Amino acid sequence: MQTLARWARAEWGPLYVTVRGPLLRRKWRAVPLALTAVGLTAALHFAHNQSWGYDVVQDTGAVRAADPLWLALLRTPLSLFVPALDLPVWGALAQILFVFGIAEICLGRWRTLALAYAATLAGTLYARVGTWLGPDNPLGLSASDAHVVDTGPSAAVVGLAVFLGLRHGARVTAGAVIAAMVAEVLVKENLAGREHLAAIAAMLVLCAIPAVRRRRARAEAGSGPPGEP
Repeated sequence: MQTLARWARAEWGPLYVTVRGPLLRRKWRAVPLALTAVGLTAALHFAHNQSWGYDVVQDTGAVRAADPLWLALLRTPLSLFVPALDLPVWGALAQILFVFGIAEICLGRWRTLALAYAATLAGTLYARVGTWLGPDNPLGLSASDAHVVDTGPSAAVVGLAVFLGLRHGARVTAGAVIAAMVAEVLVKENLAGREHLAAIAAMLVLCAIPAVRRRRARAEAGSGPPGEP
């Protein structure tokens, strides 16, 4: 038990310390973005299930690879909050509240929103590239996938979870999320699983950029003239 406790402190300790203070001081006021995202997702899910709202949500927040690119880009921000109709919405709302809330405190409101959008956009663009490559390519998709609605908030949640894990020391957790998404694609081959992997790939690239810059800066500092401080 002590070994497990030490591992848990090493894995989640930095995140816990970062999140605990703001939550104790400000309570729910510390995560306005997460609360707004939950409320908007719930509202869109409710409207999507109504006869009067289905077409409205589809026309404003449903993205497919078959759509013109300009239309897909216009709809992508709202598609962040349109959950899949065939999945339990309460699970999606809990994931959004948990992951967006931690990210908002650790990364800031606008950075969280930007990363969530980047993860969703990565999935959206991958769907287009995948259908263009075709089913014969290992990275390709079938033509029917062009008419499937994009994954919605799950790509943003997965991407943020991986980014947070890598940037705040919870690398085992980030690895577990990646492994779960790979297993999803292997067990149930579908567009959503592929888009999750695309979102993860985008976050890995964004995490790698600062590391590459730091390594390059150290290399340049080490190659300076002898005696230079």
